[in-house]
Amino acid sequence: MLAVIRFILMTLALVLISTVACIYSILRPFHRNNVFHTAHYMSKVSKIFGLEIEVRIPESIKNIGPAVYICNHQNSYDIFTVGAAVQPGTVSVGKKSLKWIPFFGQMYWLTGNILIDRTNTSKAMNTITLTAKKITEKKLSVWLFPEGTRSNGKGLLNFKTGAFRTAQQANVPIIPVCVSNNHNNIKLGRWNNGKLIIELLDPIYLDINAKESVREETNKAHKKMLAKIIELSKESGNELPTVKSTLKN
Repeated sequence: MLAVIRFILMTLALVLISTVACIYSILRPFHRNNVFHTAHYMSKVSKIFGLEIEVRIPESIKNIGPAVYICNHQNSYDIFTVGAAVQPGTVSVGKKSLKWIPFFGQMYWLTGNILIDRTNTSKAMNTITLTAKKITEKKLSVWLFPEGTRSNGKGLLNFKTGAFRTAQQANVPIIPVCVSNNHNNIKLGRWNNGKLIIELLDPIYLDINAKESVREETNKAHKKMLAKIIELSKESGNELPTVKSTLKN
């Protein structure tokens, strides 16, 4: 019964927040902080399913300005969790198909997020240039999931290099965002679903001229994030599954 009530409340909250965000965004279309405010309201929904969220932000990134944030992508609950760590002036990059999801899709587009066509390789490559241009011209930060898909309990998947190439072109730092494991940890029928820890790490600065090192820097960031996610997962009481590394060279 608790699970049914929570599911209904979560759905209503999603519809309500999306609708209000759409109206708000129409009044000030594509404002730099539309995503920030909407993401933080979305993260409040986590209280409905009994999850406590703690966000840790180091002094090194406070007031840092434009950056590329990279975060591990676990499951559909990320909509209600990782938003708690989104910083002002940040938009995300998502699949173009998201805009067809009722309520959420319209909100995602109107708040100013960047939609890309992943089925078209040439357009996807061009997106890196366009995203870097938005970062530099509009002084925005961008939030990306470098795994490219949900891990669904498979640990931290390989990173694609797009986020790092974007940061390199825009000449802004990469900021890793590490979220403790929540695979099989959120059960709608359980009253208390424990704690989720999100920690932002110190910025990573890339050499804008060293194109051959992008994959190397991507792998370094992956190892650093994996170590931190394992640490945070142990602290939160929901250890990350052991997954064999398959990093690309």
